[in-house]
Amino acid sequence: MDRELALEIVRVTEVAALASSRWMGRGKKNEADQAATSAMRAMFDSVNISGTVVIGEGELDEAPMLYIGEKVGTGQGPEVDVAVDPLEGTNIVAKGLNNAMAVVAISDKGNLLHAPDMYMEKIAVGPRAAGLIHIDDPIPRTLEIVARANRKRIQDCTVMILERERHEQIIEAVRRTGARVRLFSDGDVGAAIATCFEDTGIDLYIGTGGAPEGVISAAAIKALGGEMQGRLVPDNQSEYDRCVKMGLQDPRQILLMDDMVRGEDAIFAATGVTDGELLRGVRFVGNDRAETHSLVMRARTKTVRWIKALHCIPNKPHLIME
Repeated sequence: MDRELALEIVRVTEVAALASSRWMGRGKKNEADQAATSAMRAMFDSVNISGTVVIGEGELDEAPMLYIGEKVGTGQGPEVDVAVDPLEGTNIVAKGLNNAMAVVAISDKGNLLHAPDMYMEKIAVGPRAAGLIHIDDPIPRTLEIVARANRKRIQDCTVMILERERHEQIIEAVRRTGARVRLFSDGDVGAAIATCFEDTGIDLYIGTGGAPEGVISAAAIKALGGEMQGRLVPDNQSEYDRCVKMGLQDPRQILLMDDMVRGEDAIFAATGVTDGELLRGVRFVGNDRAETHSLVMRARTKTVRWIKALHCIPNKPHLIME
């Protein structure tokens, strides 16, 4: 893939973040998601790729745009797989909480796992602990490894866990080790990626969340030199059969980084919608101007860019604002 694509993809996440940010705190998650999706889809028309959505807003009969299998881009340029989450954290935006983002990941055609919309067990760590963990290790052993790798005591480590009833045993197991627990309500892409940045103070991410978000997270973590492992959790025979159709002989097999994001190259971009550990949210600064903060990275070069941009809203043809 051309390196220029990295900056083109940021334009896609920026416009989605701008569109959805108008709905922050207004209690309307569907409207926020629709705004992000419409803006992102429109902006993709200007990107020189021949892209196919492999992770998106749902199947053709579930989503009017950015559905799985939809073609995006100008049709000129490299053939790529596209994974999108126009608004990672719809509930977050509706409630005006932290850590909502617009995210996109792309890779060469055939290199992204076509993860179905089901649960995935996940574990993620930063570069220092990469290659040392295993998803089946007991939590005390995992924390010993992560603490040693990060040159900390276990009680000084912080573990990100999605606040759900299904995670009660994991939360208690972490607490028994003496480690600190950081619960979050939604948005596990940002939570997984946070393990790769020392200034977030997050050492480990663990729990069960959406499989599509797992693949998107893996694209970013691959670029950051961290490690993520996953395992699909089919809930019924239909989901089990879909895993087999994806090419997984054993739907419960452990998925390593190269299973989720094959090849040497992938591009990940995210723009903050609300403030979070990684990114500041959209700021409306007056005079029809808005400020965005984005992160873009490429796995091949391991380059990470932080982009602050000032936008003139009336000059955004792809942006439909109230």
